[in-house]
Amino acid sequence: MTYYTRMGDGKRVTMTKEQILDDIHNGTADAADMAGIPQLDANAIDHIAEIIMSQDRVVGVTPGNEVVLSYDIGQLDFTGDNGNSGNGVDMGRLEAALLHERALGADTFELAHSDYSIKPVKPVISMEMQTMEEIQAEIVAPFFYGAMPNQGLYYAPDGPYGNPADLMREFMIEESMQQSELASQHVTRDIEYVTTRLQAAGSDGFNFDTTGSAGDADCVGTLNGVKILREQCPEAYIQVGFAGESIMGIHGSIEFEGQVVAGMYPHQYVHIAEQAGANVVGTVCNTNTSKSLAFNIARAVTFIKEAVKTSNIPVHADMGMGVGGIPMCETPPIDAVSRASKAMVEIAGVDGI
Repeated sequence: MTYYTRMGDGKRVTMTKEQILDDIHNGTADAADMAGIPQLDANAIDHIAEIIMSQDRVVGVTPGNEVVLSYDIGQLDFTGDNGNSGNGVDMGRLEAALLHERALGADTFELAHSDYSIKPVKPVISMEMQTMEEIQAEIVAPFFYGAMPNQGLYYAPDGPYGNPADLMREFMIEESMQQSELASQHVTRDIEYVTTRLQAAGSDGFNFDTTGSAGDADCVGTLNGVKILREQCPEAYIQVGFAGESIMGIHGSIEFEGQVVAGMYPHQYVHIAEQAGANVVGTVCNTNTSKSLAFNIARAVTFIKEAVKTSNIPVHADMGMGVGGIPMCETPPIDAVSRASKAMVEIAGVDGI
């Protein structure tokens, strides 16, 4: 007998039970080998196989086992184009927030700039503060502000600092590291400027999305910004979502609180997020587009299960296009999304998604 399933690029394929089990074994072994963590046990492997082989198009958790949902990109999932998993529906940010709360049952939601990064928010901060205040007067659900630190915007040609990739190509290693450090400090300053003002405007908290997307210096700059926000706004809800299953060592030796962050995996970076002052940490596993859904879910669950086990703060697995075992395509298919999400809740034990 064969079962309909997916590849990591979303392609619909059929596989036998034996092939599915083989891929689950290979996926958990790959994650365990990379991060030096335990593989999934036989019960977890069988559970993933059952989820994959379910004949239902959409699967879910049993009543009572639901988890909290948090979001990134705010209203852009309505207003953005389909390349950003949006729907191209023109509406205001207030309407989008209320639709998520009242029609879609969102547990939380966030306000976002159309260019979802800290840097472009800074020159329009007064308008973002006004919008935050207006929406807070209408919405009941916890309402945050969200943005990516996105240190890449601080490098040439978009920013004032030399691009580490260009410098390294010229074997200017020390200069590359110096520019990364300067850009990291600038990210921290901008985070303080933007986040504290939005908190003053009534935001319930801040979602730092895709932390470390520009490497380890990006990660350190963000965490230093989180630390300042926690000191200045002790009641703020702070969610730090990471960019990948391992922090890229573009600098290679930059530290946060005495720890080199390059090469950290989810079960390790949950602790530096906690040290910085995060309430919730978003953990990541990147999808391999040439492997099956079974392989990718098993691999993702292996990483995140260990992170949940070691973390002292709630873990919200990053689940979307190309992460969390979900296929990398513009609009991920619901059969794959629901299976990956169910596995994360029931096997990895995440606190939210």
